[in-house]
Amino acid sequence: MGVQGLTTYVEGNRQFLQDVKFRDSRLVIDGCSLYFRLYFNHGLDQQHGGDYDAFARLLTQFLSALAACNIQPYVVLDGGMDPSDKKFATLRQRLQSKIREADNISHGRSGSILPILTRDVFIQVLSQRRIPIYQCSAEADWEIACLAHQWKCPVLTNDSDFYIFDLPGGYLPFNFFQWTNLNGKASHHYISARCYTTNGLCHWFGGMNPELLPLCAVLTGNDYGTPKDAETLLAVLDVGRGGGRGKGRAPSSRIEGILIWLSSFSSPAEALEEVSRLMGEEGFRGKRGQKGGLSSQLWAGMQEYHLTPQSSLAYWFSGGKAAPGGWTSGLAQLPGCLSLAAAKGLLAPLVVDALVMHRVLLIPQVENSKLSSSHCSARKIRQAIYGILQRTGSVQLLRGPGGGVQAQDTMVQENFSQGMRGGRGRGGRARGVGHSSGGRGQGILPTQQGVNVGFRIEKAAGGGTMQTQGPSAPICVEEYDRLDLNLRKNQEEAHPPRTPIHLDTLGQAPVAVRLGVLLEVLGVKESDLAAVPLHLRLAVAVTGFWVREAIPTPSQPQVQALVLGMVYGELSWSNQPGATHYQYAVPQLNWAAERNVLSGLDRQRVRPGERRGLDVGVAHSLSQWQACLWSALCLNQLLLQPLPEPHLSWLFSGTLVHGILKYLKGGRAAESLLAGGSLSGQLYSSLLDVVRNCSSKAHPSSSATGRGRRGRGRGRRGRRGVGRGARGRGQGTEDINNRFALLMSEEESDDDW
Repeated sequence: MGVQGLTTYVEGNRQFLQDVKFRDSRLVIDGCSLYFRLYFNHGLDQQHGGDYDAFARLLTQFLSALAACNIQPYVVLDGGMDPSDKKFATLRQRLQSKIREADNISHGRSGSILPILTRDVFIQVLSQRRIPIYQCSAEADWEIACLAHQWKCPVLTNDSDFYIFDLPGGYLPFNFFQWTNLNGKASHHYISARCYTTNGLCHWFGGMNPELLPLCAVLTGNDYGTPKDAETLLAVLDVGRGGGRGKGRAPSSRIEGILIWLSSFSSPAEALEEVSRLMGEEGFRGKRGQKGGLSSQLWAGMQEYHLTPQSSLAYWFSGGKAAPGGWTSGLAQLPGCLSLAAAKGLLAPLVVDALVMHRVLLIPQVENSKLSSSHCSARKIRQAIYGILQRTGSVQLLRGPGGGVQAQDTMVQENFSQGMRGGRGRGGRARGVGHSSGGRGQGILPTQQGVNVGFRIEKAAGGGTMQTQGPSAPICVEEYDRLDLNLRKNQEEAHPPRTPIHLDTLGQAPVAVRLGVLLEVLGVKESDLAAVPLHLRLAVAVTGFWVREAIPTPSQPQVQALVLGMVYGELSWSNQPGATHYQYAVPQLNWAAERNVLSGLDRQRVRPGERRGLDVGVAHSLSQWQACLWSALCLNQLLLQPLPEPHLSWLFSGTLVHGILKYLKGGRAAESLLAGGSLSGQLYSSLLDVVRNCSSKAHPSSSATGRGRRGRGRGRRGRRGVGRGARGRGQGTEDINNRFALLMSEEESDDDW
């Protein structure tokens, strides 16, 4: 969120920002602002799908800088969409803009597109570094401000709303946070920054009451829009020329004119009384004003900035084990296990939006805009997610032959309805005096085991109730995605997996059942993945899925380049400083030779400034792979991670894969890049062979049988392009699996992953 023009105004007036030497303090960080700023401010790749390894290194350096200054970060992330729908028009506009920017980048023009897995990499690195994190149920601004207000510590963000929130510890704009250049002696390092407080701004305007600043924000306009009659009021006031009851000096901008006018009032009530008079309304009665009048609209908008004295996140960050109220008393009651995962950032906003809003926004990527969106290739995965979310009831677990666990439906209740809207205000809370819970959906609270027995979703802002539908009614989720260069809404049907699994009993389902659902959707058998290190199984299964589903079908060099990128990531990860346990875990390996392989692969990377035109066809195919992986990560999280997530920062680097692919298209063999590396060569052959098997021997997934794809033919493509270069699954496969069992034994027991 942001207030239009406020950042430009404040940063253009040096007197509003105070130089500080920041150290020895808590710091509440707007997580979304941080990963956007880190990625865009440091020139990381956008054109080739992103360099997640470079981003992870940069984030690690940032966290190390905070630690060197004894700064304790607490990261708060946005979650799903605001259930009130007040911001949806703004979100659509931004999505349309990003579609255009992605197309610009694909043609070598300017634009800003955050690679699709950046957020997931961000959360993984924070978890690895044990940085406290919380994902809100909706927008995070209000929760961030409440926490910082209670702790009396500053906020680090790049959001102009924080020029409005009255925070005792102030607001540190990221643009002035010089973390790359530490100052001071070793034991007293500090970060040079600039700090803003509302007191400083209000002092400049004659000691103005800080409670008037929210009225300035609403009149100026923010992401929730501007009341329709606000322009009429501002024209009457003639704020651009210092009219109204101002101090008489000419303002330098519209915002300054509004501030000058507001500074003549002692309180918001007095200012709103004047608004009522100017607009010909009945007098502003307390906190109400004439129903539907401008003064009452302005008052309602101001409540978005009203902070409560106690933050629920303070308890969470002090070691609380339960998710705060935003997840446990919200519109759509998640099971306790998923509420906790969501609070930890381990449940994707797409899942929450599909459940709460019945609507998802698909992230634009750099691709060929003349072809179908890259997200079309992952359609079946998302259909399965929607299908699981609409299933409630119970599952009877039976022991099959050999002791295996089987699931059997005893009841299925579909809780989606078409067109559900409405909900709470910003941040998932009612705001303002009294902090009433009116307007919230009524949910059944979780049991002591953290599992719900059902839920009901009600429209909070005067709407209807989400009704249970019969099994014959189509259950759909609105998907907003690219069609050519335009944003389009599609109704996507939910298709539950054949394996019975229900939302309200997910926490009770054995891992074997949840894994079976995941692999069914991806069209892969568990036996196909036996030779793959555990942390790579999801990525390899997704790669097989991508080969089957992508249109056009990925070529052999594309698959080889992707797998070589995975090999590069494994070598890089095992060659990090401090990874000495690898040296003695597999002493027979020649690590010097493996490092030579690593260097040789890295030399193929597309370097900044190189005059290589982007191969848009390759970019499109790799964007399809990332879309499949992104959707599969969402499904895996919904199923409480029956497979560990891959180390995303080491899994894919766009400039590397594009560069390797150019090398291969020059007629050279993939194996020539692995010369001398016994481990890397065997890993490459093993992974490529498994990808081939996963792409050619898949059993049908639940949403695949008999169903065509949106805007596509129903024919099945051939399996060309994956089989060569692998030598089968005999001795070499067993050897590589055994070696990596040793190599990864310590990693796979790490709770962070």
